[in-house]
Amino acid sequence: MSEAPVTLFGNPVSASAQRKAASTRRRFERKYRYDPEAFYPLSAAENPILGPMLGVRNVVSEPGHEKLDHGKGILIGTIRMGYGHYRIAMAAASAARALGYTPYWFDLLGFDTAGARMIRDLDKWYSRGSRLSQKSKLFNRFFWDPLMGKWYKGIEKNYPIMQAAHVFANIYKDLPSDMPLLGTHPWNALGAVHAGMTNVVNMIPDNCPLGFHLVEGAIQTVQSPSSYLKFRTLAEIGPKIDGAKGVPAADIRLTSHYIDHELVENIEVDCTARLKRIADKAPRRLLISIGGAGAQQKLLVEITRLLLPQVQAGKTTLFINFGDHRTAWDYFNQHIPGFDALVQKHFAWDDAVQCANQAVNGEVSGLHAFLNPNAFCAVYTTNLLMRGSDLLLTKPSELAFYPIPKLLLERVGGHEAWGAIRAAELGDGTIECPGRLAFQALDLLLNEDDVLTQYCAMIPRLKTHGIYNGAYEVVRLAKGA
Repeated sequence: MSEAPVTLFGNPVSASAQRKAASTRRRFERKYRYDPEAFYPLSAAENPILGPMLGVRNVVSEPGHEKLDHGKGILIGTIRMGYGHYRIAMAAASAARALGYTPYWFDLLGFDTAGARMIRDLDKWYSRGSRLSQKSKLFNRFFWDPLMGKWYKGIEKNYPIMQAAHVFANIYKDLPSDMPLLGTHPWNALGAVHAGMTNVVNMIPDNCPLGFHLVEGAIQTVQSPSSYLKFRTLAEIGPKIDGAKGVPAADIRLTSHYIDHELVENIEVDCTARLKRIADKAPRRLLISIGGAGAQQKLLVEITRLLLPQVQAGKTTLFINFGDHRTAWDYFNQHIPGFDALVQKHFAWDDAVQCANQAVNGEVSGLHAFLNPNAFCAVYTTNLLMRGSDLLLTKPSELAFYPIPKLLLERVGGHEAWGAIRAAELGDGTIECPGRLAFQALDLLLNEDDVLTQYCAMIPRLKTHGIYNGAYEVVRLAKGA
């Protein structure tokens, strides 16, 4: 009796791709010392940063902690690879808590496993590539940008890494097979599916459909109609053959943007406050968020140098979240004379929270820097500062989907281009602004009123259409609500 043909969403996988997948899986299992028989008892422990704010409990494999609540709990699968996947996970956790569930933070890097060793190894190269792409235009143009935006497109090309994701499977053994799991990176969802879990939701990031993001056996969720159609048809992703199939309607949902409950709930209040500051000619509040790979430091230093006279004159308030990048902080000090003496430092978590609350509820001025080695603090500080800021300056990463006026810088990797397109077409952010255009747009947004006013007026309108409800919808989907 012949074996059933190997397919991806009904499309045949070539024999060469199958051979490469088998070879890649064996190589990864050997290199990262995967033991399919290993068993990790799982329990829940306190998350000192996100616990008080989002009700998050960490999933750990250590004695002396509480049992997981399989009925009210929902697993938030994530990894620290850049900040985007953590950011999506925080949005899902926030929505889960708001809907009455217990969010369990299930970070694949939180365990001593083959999967964790694999992630750390690959993230090292991803971070280096991101930073190098900002130093070398040739490297970015001919290698990094195409790599991030095109190489990972084809589903068959990604079949080997899908199979290599078996190295994540053993960490799921102690979980009920039907416990809901939200995967904010395809490896979270792939590992769960390989382990036999049946209630897996694969939260696809960005707005650039890639075959790498798909997980057969899970429900895919997307943030935009264009992304939905491309996955449904597998346009530019699937095989170029007559009769090629797309992702079935039963396996994909359009949920819209994955945004934290605290930000969605306060959209009207925060945009009204922004409009009032515009009308009162109050100093504009600019938030610069340095991404998880620490890229674009040279550009951000140039922008900060340009703004310092306005900050010192009381015309602009500037928040810079360095995340967990001590090297970025050092770079700013090396290239901006007197920077350390000018800046108000908020390197303790309680101080950062207090400053963010003051920005929401009162007046703030001057130059403020935030730095924290804790990854939760590094990511969530930007979320806290959004509410009291008038404008977010960032590359078009996952932050491109957030309900705050945005100036979107040049992308780092081709996959980010579509995030800027989404924001610009919706009307809550700029187009992608490379080179001098970034400075022109910044001058316009800080010193004139029309464009910023449009963004502040558009965001509440978008809320009424459910554009920022994606995190709630994903949780409801996973819980069958």
